[in-house]
Formats: sequence, C-alpha cells, structure tokens
Amino acid sequence: MEKYPVWIDCDPGVDDAAALLLAHRQAETDIVGISTVAGNVDLEKTTKNALRLCELVGADYPVFRGAEKPLLRDYHDGAEFHGADGLGGAVLPEPKRAPEALAAWDGLFEAAKRYAGKLELITLGPVTNVAIALAKHPELAQLLHRIVMMGGSATRGNRTPCAEYNIFADPEAAQAVFRSGVPVVMCALEVTEQAQLCPDELAAIAEKNTPVTRFFAAAAQNIMRKDMERGRSGWCIHDACPVAYLAHPELFAGREAGVFVETQAELTLGKTVTDLYSDKKFGEKNAFVVLDVDRPAFVRLLTDALTQL
Repeated sequence: MEKYPVWIDCDPGVDDAAALLLAHRQAETDIVGISTVAGNVDLEKTTKNALRLCELVGADYPVFRGAEKPLLRDYHDGAEFHGADGLGGAVLPEPKRAPEALAAWDGLFEAAKRYAGKLELITLGPVTNVAIALAKHPELAQLLHRIVMMGGSATRGNRTPCAEYNIFADPEAAQAVFRSGVPVVMCALEVTEQAQLCPDELAAIAEKNTPVTRFFAAAAQNIMRKDMERGRSGWCIHDACPVAYLAHPELFAGREAGVFVETQAELTLGKTVTDLYSDKKFGEKNAFVVLDVDRPAFVRLLTDALTQL
C-alpha cells in the first residue's frame, strides 16, 4: 500500500479534530508534521488542541505554532460553532508536551525538502502559514506535491453570502496559494456540505464507548445542533473531506477549473471566483474543485476510523 507523507495545517476546531483522528487512522497517511494557525479559535488554543488530540491517540507527531493573525486583516474566529475552547466543550487533559521550537512555515519547508516533491500538504483552516512559507522560501512551490485544501466554493459562502470561512479569514493568503503554481485540490462547500454525519450515525459511533468516541460525541453536540438549525440533516464534517480525498479519491468527483480569490471588493471579499460555470474562462486551470462525495462511503470510512482508535 502506498503511504503519503502528509503535513496537516489546521485550526482545531471540532471538524479539524475529526480530520486529524481520521488521518491518524488511515493506513495510507503518514503524518510527518502538524502546524497550527489562528482560525476557529486563537493560536494558543488551536496549538494546545492539536497537542491534546495527538495525546488522545498516543501519537507524537511534531506540532508547530504558526500565525496568530491574518496577513493584513483583523482576526475573526469561529467560536460560535466550535465553542470557546475550539472543541465544543469536550474536555481533554492539558498537553504534556510543548510545540516545536521551529515556526510552522520553517518546519513545513524543512519537511518539503526532506520529501523532495512527494509531500502532500493538507490545509484545514486559513492558509496564512502556507502563504508565509511560500514567501519566505520561494523554492517551496517546487518541493510540494500538491495542496489539498478545505476551503472556498464555486457558488456560495458560509461566513458571508459569497465567502467560505477559511478563505474569508485571510483572502490575501489564499490568493497567494492559488497563484503559487502548486497544484491545488479545493474541497469546496459544494462537497463538504454533503459530507454530513447524522444523529443516528453519531450515536452509532458513541456506542463504542472508547476515550476517542466519547470525546468525539461530546465535541460534536453543539456544532451538530447548529448545522441542523440551519436545515442540515446532520453535522457537515468539512475538514474530514481533504483527508478522505487524499486516501480515497474514488469517493469524490470534481472538475478542473481556474480559481482566484477576491481581495478588494467589500461585498464579495474572500470569494473563490471559479470559472466552472462561466462562458468566459480564466485561461488557466490551477485547481481541481471537488464537488461531490459518496456520503454513505464517507460515513463508513469515518465511522470505521473512529471506532477502531
């Protein structure tokens, strides 16, 4: 079985937690580093949460602190959905170890050099760390195999009518990533909002009654309720999509497109402007936009992973 060396840049976050647990369990995924960024909650909390999640599964993945705020804009969190602690109020012990001394952007560059064109970068939050890494280490663009991103949308937004949160949180950073020349797989809202875990499916996971499933069930309660209040059938586990895509692309479908980010306008700030549905094309297909998922297979994959940890 082919194993992918993977760096995960994240802002845990309840769905980040699901993604990290899935990545840990997937036999195809070899996690070589985790970096944190301010996003769903502030950097101190996202970093502690990443360390806590590693300790929950007995893993010693190196964790690197990243950016405390966007490149140019004010920081906006996602605590309404993820809770003040980022983990929906689910209690995990204080981490026993500290993050690495190296900054996230330097740790990512060192890993990319080590794996020389094979490193897969998964991004689950604002891509501030990645933009800084690309600016500080221009050769990084040639060293990464690709970037598999949770973010953006071809048609709509969730933070604003036009913009998905991860892109809206740092649009200049996102634009730098899309313009970098690194192949990008964009797991857009069109697919991540299909990747729902329904209450009966969460209950089936909780029945396993392990430390992991007890944590997961507790963390999911508020965010599932919020999603269902907005008309969903369950909780949209956005961040698990790029992790699942990397190991099981056969579960997904999408199309190549040109994608760029609006950084100037007021109403459409952070919009990922795609040419999927337009007559006029950008003339450059710089991303693969993931649009559909086999939801039952996705749920089985996630359920198997969580109940076997």
